[in-house]
Amino acid sequence: IILPFFNEIAGKIISEGLFSNYVNIIKLLGISLAIGIFAGIYPSIVLSSFKPIQVLKGNFSTGGKGVLLRKSLVIVQFTISIILITGTIIIYNQMKYMQNQELGFNKDRLLILEAESSKSQLSLKHAIDKIPGVKFTSLGSSVPGGGNSSAYSEIENKAGDLQIANLDLYFVDHEYIPQFDLKIIAGRAFSKDFASDSTQAMIINEEAVKLLGYNDPQNAVGARFKQWGREGQVIGIVKDFHFNSLHDNIGPLTMRMERNRNDLITVKLAPNNIKETIGEIEKLWESFLPEQPFDYFFLDDSFNEQYENEERFGNLFLYFASLAILISCLGLLGLAAYSTLQRRREIGIRKVIGASVSEIVNLLSKDFLKLVMIAFAIASPIAWYVMYNWLQDFAFRIDIKWWMFLLSGGSAILIAILTVSFHAVKASLSNPVKTLRTE
Repeated sequence: IILPFFNEIAGKIISEGLFSNYVNIIKLLGISLAIGIFAGIYPSIVLSSFKPIQVLKGNFSTGGKGVLLRKSLVIVQFTISIILITGTIIIYNQMKYMQNQELGFNKDRLLILEAESSKSQLSLKHAIDKIPGVKFTSLGSSVPGGGNSSAYSEIENKAGDLQIANLDLYFVDHEYIPQFDLKIIAGRAFSKDFASDSTQAMIINEEAVKLLGYNDPQNAVGARFKQWGREGQVIGIVKDFHFNSLHDNIGPLTMRMERNRNDLITVKLAPNNIKETIGEIEKLWESFLPEQPFDYFFLDDSFNEQYENEERFGNLFLYFASLAILISCLGLLGLAAYSTLQRRREIGIRKVIGASVSEIVNLLSKDFLKLVMIAFAIASPIAWYVMYNWLQDFAFRIDIKWWMFLLSGGSAILIAILTVSFHAVKASLSNPVKTLRTE
């Protein structure tokens, strides 16, 4: 029944024919029976060891070993629950951090069209520019988060030598940098006022400046370069932006103009009537590029897709944490019921001598809270180690804070109190005469 739901949250497709094979059904039935037998052996042995006279008197005490086992199981259950709760909190905060991280470029309402470079592509760009719902268009070989080329490059370093490096490369047009709101911190952007920009100009980012040994970005302006058969000078320095996902550090990037390498048209849409605007763009596409399919995507959606695995991982943590909490509550509920039964006469005596409901509840609850605190002490270092290693996959990540553990521990304590309170309140409200009259 829940298989389609599991497939959706896990991003995996488990064969729906799993239960059509009788061998699988037999295996699952065998596992179920084995678990049932294993779970029933211990209480069966314990119950068979009771003396009939003691049982008929209502004495079900099993000694210290039984109590230790029950408490140990509750500790294990809550340890797993707290680890999963802590993991869910950390994953959620990491995802929130990535979503709110300053990327260094604008990705809102940017429609990306995949079009092979041709004369018709340039004509299509100019036609799209005239649509009322379009604010800006540009051409490029790549967009942030969408992958890019790398090129054998030689660029003049601080010492005046041509330094060899394999650098990431974007091919762009004049409008690309202003459209993405990239910041030029030294020199200038590509300009139609300089015809040589299309063949002899390069823009590099801050990381490339550091790689070349320049302390001041302004000093890198004018540096000579050779790249893929082109030679010229660096005309500007662009502020670092995340052209890859936040899993990776920002690397050195070069940007050049090469019209026949621009396979992407980026369209900045106005906030109103987006659906109608896309319809008009599609009509123009069919007119200028009828032989090419109309493929497009929004940059913000594409960029966020890089973190689908992490989001799915967080959802799985949440669901398994909920399941673990449920199992822990069942274990604690059983232990609370047993403990209340064992102490019913003590509770009756305390009520006779004047104990209030709150005092009885506190009496029964404090022992269980100790178990949760022990589980918290065990779970915290394990959760820190696991999530610390998970966060190492991100070049840009949050710090694990103390309040995350406090929140998970507090949640576990609150859940434990609510679970135990049911039996504690029930016992404190019971008539002491009924529990004492058998003596």
